Amino acid sequence: MRAVPLLLATLLLGAAGAQAQPAEQVIGGRVESLLDFARSRHPEFAALRAEADAAKARIEPAGALPDPMLRTELRDVTNESLDASANLLPPRIGGARYTFSQALPWFGKRDLRRDVAGAAADEAQARSRAGWIDLATQIKVNYAQHHVHLTSIRYAQENLDLMRRVAEIARTRYASGIGSQQDALRAQSEIIAMETDLVMLEGESAQASARIRALLGRPENVRLRPPEKLRLLPPAAKLDMVALEARLRANNPQLAADDARITGAEKGRELVERNRYPDVNLGISPTQTRNRVSEWELMFEINIPLQQGSRRAQEREAGLNLEAARLRRQGNLNQALAALSESLAGLEVASRLESLVNNGLLPQAELNLNAALSAYENGRADFAAVLDAHRQLRRARGELVKARGDQQIRLAEIEKMVGEDL
Repeated sequence: MRAVPLLLATLLLGAAGAQAQPAEQVIGGRVESLLDFARSRHPEFAALRAEADAAKARIEPAGALPDPMLRTELRDVTNESLDASANLLPPRIGGARYTFSQALPWFGKRDLRRDVAGAAADEAQARSRAGWIDLATQIKVNYAQHHVHLTSIRYAQENLDLMRRVAEIARTRYASGIGSQQDALRAQSEIIAMETDLVMLEGESAQASARIRALLGRPENVRLRPPEKLRLLPPAAKLDMVALEARLRANNPQLAADDARITGAEKGRELVERNRYPDVNLGISPTQTRNRVSEWELMFEINIPLQQGSRRAQEREAGLNLEAARLRRQGNLNQALAALSESLAGLEVASRLESLVNNGLLPQAELNLNAALSAYENGRADFAAVLDAHRQLRRARGELVKARGDQQIRLAEIEKMVGEDL
């Protein structure tokens, strides 16, 4: 009888554990689903956002006054003048002086420090945005490659089925005595080669899926839906080089980070130049004798900027840092414009190639294959013509798929340069 309650308890615990497991989430199908998931769940992008927030939090402390100082001086703690025992209580010794002091930077230094911290925060924010755009570009590219692999697998299976049909025709003709054994053997060799290519395509597809999962942060309890549809290409008006260059100059996150770095270097140079002037320290000191304040003292001190060689070196360093920041921005701008021009040219070539293959080469290859098959079945053509027509169809389909994938990759590269989706 004791086994029954124990069995019920085990079943209840198992059911509770099953309910505690999170439900499987299905994402993918379209690249927008992957991007939304990565934006909210990718750990590296979350780290970049946290760093940007941390840099922003440093702005206010950078311009704040330093904390005031309190100093206490106890006089004659041995009480030799009073002929008494040593003591540490101010009313029972010779006297005590309390000094309250506050350091005051020279005029404008606090604002410049705040500006330098603000520029660093802007740079961190731009780096965060650049990190996201780079991640989004990788997701778009791998999504397109995965779609290319799946489409290629579908075409390969169709081509394989077609070649099996051709092999069956060759065997039938050989069995009927109107064909040669060599045709049947060549068809079988072609099938084996195509099956090998299909296995390689399936492996590449699995690798692309693994790369996409890695780009999403390797989430648990998430199943990826195969890519269903490629993104539509933007209209030609949005692919004008002049318009894209203007958007690149305005929105590229790397250039935004360079601009923030230049601003920080400019403010840093001004701050270093302000170090030629002294900082001030103000203080007030009440002196306690027994139970009363017997006198008050005011203190005023400044640091004397005598180390001119050191300051000149700091100013020279600040100037060189500013020059380096400006030169680095120019270099990044040139590189971005070159990459934009290259990607735009590649997109145009891929678009023209797709049009030529889809509207000319592919339909012609299908007609040639159908004609060759019909002629081969009727004994008016040899097997080599069928094999050549079949290879032309395979090549046309492969070029079409590759051209469409190249378009998506080039589009992702252009969007990375301009800093936004088109």
